[in-house]
Amino acid sequence: MPSHTDLTADHDPLHVNGRTYRMPVEPVVVLCIDGCEPDYLTQALMAGQMPQLQRLLARGTTCTVDAVMPTFTNPNNLSIVTGVPPAQHGIAGNYFLDRSTGEAVMMNEPEYLRAPTLLAAFSAAGVEVAVVTAKDKLRRLLGHGLTAGICFSAEKADQATLAHGGIDDVPAFVGLPVPDVYSAALSEFVFAAGVALLRAGKARMLYLSTTDYVQHKCAPGTPGANAFYAMLDRYLGELDALGARIALTADHGMNAKTDAAGAPQVTYLQPPLDAALGAGSARVILPITDPYVAHHGALGSFACVYLQDPAQAPDAAALLGQLPGVQMVLTQQAAADRFELPTDRIGDLIIVADRLNVLGTAPERHDLSGLDLPLRSHGGLSEQQVPLLFNRRLARLPADRRLRNFDAFELLLNHTLPA
Repeated sequence: MPSHTDLTADHDPLHVNGRTYRMPVEPVVVLCIDGCEPDYLTQALMAGQMPQLQRLLARGTTCTVDAVMPTFTNPNNLSIVTGVPPAQHGIAGNYFLDRSTGEAVMMNEPEYLRAPTLLAAFSAAGVEVAVVTAKDKLRRLLGHGLTAGICFSAEKADQATLAHGGIDDVPAFVGLPVPDVYSAALSEFVFAAGVALLRAGKARMLYLSTTDYVQHKCAPGTPGANAFYAMLDRYLGELDALGARIALTADHGMNAKTDAAGAPQVTYLQPPLDAALGAGSARVILPITDPYVAHHGALGSFACVYLQDPAQAPDAAALLGQLPGVQMVLTQQAAADRFELPTDRIGDLIIVADRLNVLGTAPERHDLSGLDLPLRSHGGLSEQQVPLLFNRRLARLPADRRLRNFDAFELLLNHTLPA
């Protein structure tokens, strides 16, 4: 394996998924802060809660860029680590309907990934790579092909071993206990692990992905949100002090999905479809659904409708387009073209809700008892803009280039200047 000193910008670049990446000349860290609406950073900075970020941005770069649609965790994390949209890597949400079996399938397994990750490619080229994710649902996807690196989740950090994860006794190594999955501590464990790995010389390329538990509960500028970003700020300062070249972005933004009184604004799609087309004629799949629904009740602003008879698509689209809170209804091909999605993993119709609304199947299928605060969620176009920040200046970048969150690694390696 090449040594650190061998892995320089003069070393042959890597070509992954049609893009070219220079080798790291210093440790590189990409952080995906789940649910990080840009206003979270703005409010925390204005409140004086992020002095380290303020210092880093004085000599770095700040941008607001687009996440991929749908604005959910899995599609965006996989885009960030492959450098391409879902049409190429294949992960278009947490669930899709397998038409061959009629079953809703969860896309958490590497078999659904259609493109190699940058992380695996750099590891194979001799770069020490480490991945730390908050929830275990992402670990297998992010770690796919990573035969020589480190990959574990904060949720199940105590289950990582040298043989399965590349590291033993993670809680002792990090110096923190395994946190509750519904807590800010889950994300803090990710940050602390990243610092520990960098400090120990176990990572030259580091990908850190958090949970949006806080963002689902706390609006920008509230005490809970500012406390989270103050905590993040401390770890940013530590990563920077260790000499890392850092990019910070998000998988999606976050918005309140309530009326003026704080009640959830939910448009249920299955009952009107059953009434108009006949029971069993259409099936609604919500790609936000995952094993961790206590903070959003499986309600997001993006839905797929699968039809038994595709000839009913115009009638179904007209019906859905008239429902309250619906921003747009697209055919499968129109959605695939506009949002760069794989046609075989989305519905015959795609429904996107507006900024203040979410989409559900039927009322009896959503347990909202875990919502102890007004509903905040994501999935639509209104959550597409996210931050992309660097602790270095960008150079050699065309002024008219559209920037995306999945450009993080390419910009960090190819376009940032030395400190």
